[in-house]
Amino acid sequence: MATSNVLPLFHLYGDPPDDQAFDFIHIETISSRSSANDWVIRAHRHRNLFQILLIGQGGGEMSYEAATLSFEAPCAILVPATIAHGYRFRPNETEGFVVSFTEDTTEILEAQGGAALARLRVLASDPVVPLEAEEYSRIHALCSALNEESFLAREGFRLAMRGYLALTAIAVARQAANRDRTGMMTLKTTDPTVTALRALLEENFRAQRLLGFYAEKLAMTADRLNDHVKRATGVTAGHLIRQRLLTEAKRQLVFTTEPIHEIAYSLGFSDPSHFTRFFRKQTATTPQEFRAQRGG
Repeated sequence: MATSNVLPLFHLYGDPPDDQAFDFIHIETISSRSSANDWVIRAHRHRNLFQILLIGQGGGEMSYEAATLSFEAPCAILVPATIAHGYRFRPNETEGFVVSFTEDTTEILEAQGGAALARLRVLASDPVVPLEAEEYSRIHALCSALNEESFLAREGFRLAMRGYLALTAIAVARQAANRDRTGMMTLKTTDPTVTALRALLEENFRAQRLLGFYAEKLAMTADRLNDHVKRATGVTAGHLIRQRLLTEAKRQLVFTTEPIHEIAYSLGFSDPSHFTRFFRKQTATTPQEFRAQRGG
């Protein structure tokens, strides 16, 4: 039977999860970890880390949930917490920085660009952000300064690291917003109701998919929750519930060899045919076709 932990869950790649991590900021070069792993970072998740990758040389391929994306330097890559992701870098060629930070840093940095950090989650729906040479150089300088503060650990280095992280987040968010060309240059904080709904979904999506359950937990009516979420995100709360279930279904189809009927039962469907109808309605394809298209 498939379990909820379809993919390895790490703090930093290869390290056990650390649910107690708070105000955590870490930076390292891409080669420092990937070269020891044959330049392949296998698909995994982080429970509470957001990551920004700055690619200055080379390129490669990344898995982002069920999608496969190519990237070329110079670019930035945005990976929110809980998202399934992995990389295949070009050996001995790809280089840059990986900046990791716990999402509570968003609140701590509110006066120093925390709004930009929160906005990155929305912008990360399209994770690869191409950069012009001039903008890459500016972000690289910020990451280099962040790396120096981390390495030297001089007096006040924690405050300095927060500042450099905020500036990096602002610069990347601006470039991502420019790329999307949808008027997202105004960086606003994540809506607290949406954040609370997403947290409830992570805990309950297998067993609870009725809007009324989540509305009650949030002390709202179902209609009010739907309207509130649509104003904040552009989609309804019901859509978010269905998408969370669909995301897990795609993960299990792509990253496991579990039979489809077992995946259906693990996701709370009483019958595999119900799962197939749900999946086809959301994707216009069947689970079998989706798995076959991705080499499963």
